[in-house]
Amino acid sequence: MNALLTTVSVADDRGRPILDAATREVVGHAPVHTVDQLNAAIAAAAEAQPSWAALGHAERSRILHVIADDIDAHAEELGEIITAEQGKAGGAGEAHGAAHWLRSAADTVLEPQSLPDGAEQHYVPLGVVASIGPWNFPVMIAVWHVAPALRMGNTVVLKPSENTPLSVLALAEIFRRHLPADVLTAVSGDREVGAALAAHPRIAKIVFTGSTATGRRIVESSAGNLARLTLELGGNDAAIVLPGTDVDAVADKLFWAAFMNTGQVCAALKRLYVHESIYDDVVSALAERAEKAPMGPGQDKANRLGPVQNPAQFEIVSRLVEEARARGARVVTGGTPATELGPLFYRPTIIADVEDGAAVVDEEQFGPVLPVIRYSEVDAAVRRANGTDQGLGASVWGADANEVDAVAQRLEAGTVWINQHGGVDPAIPFGGTKSSGYGLEFGVEGLKAMAASKIIRR
Repeated sequence: MNALLTTVSVADDRGRPILDAATREVVGHAPVHTVDQLNAAIAAAAEAQPSWAALGHAERSRILHVIADDIDAHAEELGEIITAEQGKAGGAGEAHGAAHWLRSAADTVLEPQSLPDGAEQHYVPLGVVASIGPWNFPVMIAVWHVAPALRMGNTVVLKPSENTPLSVLALAEIFRRHLPADVLTAVSGDREVGAALAAHPRIAKIVFTGSTATGRRIVESSAGNLARLTLELGGNDAAIVLPGTDVDAVADKLFWAAFMNTGQVCAALKRLYVHESIYDDVVSALAERAEKAPMGPGQDKANRLGPVQNPAQFEIVSRLVEEARARGARVVTGGTPATELGPLFYRPTIIADVEDGAAVVDEEQFGPVLPVIRYSEVDAAVRRANGTDQGLGASVWGADANEVDAVAQRLEAGTVWINQHGGVDPAIPFGGTKSSGYGLEFGVEGLKAMAASKIIRR
């Protein structure tokens, strides 16, 4: 029996059933907290914050290391919950990754900065931070939010996605074993609770990862409290493969850049622009990999692709493929549900002979579908890649370093990768442009985002 799951799951008549993403069987029951309970959690967090801040950076960092060790020690248990409710294979890998990012936040150095005329810039806690997380990497992204907030002396009220609350509640349980009371509280509730959290007058900072539409609602909700915001929103990331690229050398990287976590990654490759001279070769190479990629329930570690996490997203994926098919696009492989594996499995799909204007190109799929678009002129490919209101990530692929760098400079995105796509590092700032959000996470910039600047002049 999974002891962590038993700890956070409540009785059937007191909670909301959470379903296994692959089988749609009940995993456990999540508590349904109310706005009143949220308000109590925020009040307690505000009361606890000064004492937590007074511990100082060294002691807070020490505690975060202890928590990271405990996450590693329970990675298999935590991973089982992640795999069940999210669907991915290797849930323990996400848990170990979360521990790694927690240690990085604990160890990142942020010293006061000397300014002209003997002035100094210090970074002090904001107060209570609200973390609102997504369902695609529930534990990892929760740590992305929580770790720098705690390191900088804030307390945190954490609201997980309604689709994946149990893994985040289990993570919070591990944190609470080592933190003073009320320094971190997880509140499992519906959209009403999320809206109340964003609007609460005692919330000083909101960090949110999720869709652009929800991000806009959070901005509206926070107008009254003027909470600071870090928003990592949707991305419809484009990649440009330049003429002369060695297809065999990049095909695996291209495929997994698009299909990692079954395509359910904000910064996944979602639009692939390929020069006409190598277009057919790239399409064939991707289709071959899609047909061979092992798909099935994440409990079998041999599988690399799992289900689409929830029915609403499954319907989006299905709609985008059918609309492309109706427009005359060529579904090279996939294009149908894999219901023999489970209700929400969709075969990895490569779509060719498709153009901008098709919904599968213009909208973020957030699933196992990749449109491959032919181009003849690099300038046109850059314009098309930039022709979206989103700008989270982008990538350029090619053999000529000067040409690749020149194209990278012209792409409108928070991160532009070269001959890779989607990789993030705890020491390298990450954030979007345009409708993909604002504010930076990770590294020194991530710590600064969880603090107020205080200038001291003598």
